[in-house]
Amino acid sequence: MKVVAVVTEDFRFFYETVRRLKEKGQPFISLGFSDPLPLNVELVLTTEGERKRLRGRKVIASDDPTWAVKAALVLLQGGSFNRIVVGVDPGPRPGIAILGDGKVLLGDTLLSPEEVAPAIRDFLSFVNTNELLLRVGHGDPTNRDRIINALWDVTRNIEMVDETSTTGSTGHPDAALVIAHTRGELLPSRPRVAPTQGEVRDIQRLSRIESEGAVTINSSLARQVAVGTLTLSEAIEKQKRKGV
Repeated sequence: MKVVAVVTEDFRFFYETVRRLKEKGQPFISLGFSDPLPLNVELVLTTEGERKRLRGRKVIASDDPTWAVKAALVLLQGGSFNRIVVGVDPGPRPGIAILGDGKVLLGDTLLSPEEVAPAIRDFLSFVNTNELLLRVGHGDPTNRDRIINALWDVTRNIEMVDETSTTGSTGHPDAALVIAHTRGELLPSRPRVAPTQGEVRDIQRLSRIESEGAVTINSSLARQVAVGTLTLSEAIEKQKRKGV
């Protein structure tokens, strides 16, 4: 039977991942980063921050245990597809839906826009396809364009879809499924991310919450978070080092 290895030093990720694997009846083992990978291990689950410590292995890296386990269960089945379509409902917590030859393979909500590109790259590393099409909803322009920019080097076959017909809140996997099934306009070029003042202020507000009131990142760092060059955690650490 195919086995999953959980390799992490993050207790929360380990606990939640193991709990979900047990609920699904999926065999797994726990390994350290220096442990050899047994031959019966099909893939490894770890956090995004620990991904770089597992080069050369079949890895699903995510800070969201729910997504990691869902993706693992789908990918363990393997498969080849003529066409894979990925629908994304953009937002602070994007919804994502993946179709293989019209069949729903996976749908979920991710923790942040930065998680979309790694999630899709990981998924593609386990399946074969002749064509990849990305369809992104037109709403939430800043997060939408961050997602598109991150995926531009994965595929230029990207369509922007009018979300008027979708239902549910921003970042909903059901809305992402509708987007995946809806034809859009092919993008001619890479978009430029232009965060609004309101979005910058909201990121500053989130930095206060994330740091438990310790710091508020400045507007320059907040803009870098908005365009995707820094994560919120990285921006908070930079602000702390400035001593402000």
